[in-house]
Amino acid sequence: MRTTSKLTVIATIVCLSVNALVLGDPPAVSVSAAAALAKLKEGNLRFATNEVSKGKPTAARRKETAQAQHPFAIIVACSDSRSGPELVFDQNLGELFVVRTAGNLVDDHGLGTIEYGVAVLGARLIVVLGHARCGAVKAALASDHAPGHINSLVRDIQPAVKAAKGKPGDSLDATITENARLVAAQIKAKAELGDLSKEVRIVAAVYNFDTGKVEWDRE
Repeated sequence: MRTTSKLTVIATIVCLSVNALVLGDPPAVSVSAAAALAKLKEGNLRFATNEVSKGKPTAARRKETAQAQHPFAIIVACSDSRSGPELVFDQNLGELFVVRTAGNLVDDHGLGTIEYGVAVLGARLIVVLGHARCGAVKAALASDHAPGHINSLVRDIQPAVKAAKGKPGDSLDATITENARLVAAQIKAKAELGDLSKEVRIVAAVYNFDTGKVEWDRE
């Protein structure tokens, strides 16, 4: 059954590639991880310091991206309505490939999405973006159990709770940082990127609601 599933995925990717050629789309163009990180930092600086965002979607950009996408970075972010990566990094349509769940966690679906973004779309930078005052992390600090499927969130954040214990400063802030780091490490360990892993960079970061700035983890 597993072999059949893998063959189906491979066939789907091949079909997508063939369709792109038929439509006349250019092959996926990769921006280096270093260049992609610089673009994100520049975009966040604009977002944090300018009154009006430069990266607003436009009709022209919608037409440009209607038939193909070549995002320069993959962002694993929280679902919090105040932390949309396209806004935080001041980017337009087609520039970021985003995976979002409460607590910026990844499961098999998330890992598959990341693998697709690297292998098919050409992204070479993966950023795990936590944010200040994260409700999912706060819930995991309060208890290791929660009702319904929320339990899966607090369960998977528990390693970060343990890693942050005894660290100086605010316990919530420390756990948010550790959670982003651990998810980045999980992606590095589990995502099947093959030879492309040599070109891929995985970075953890935390978005500050009050300043609008993204604080980057040690790189």
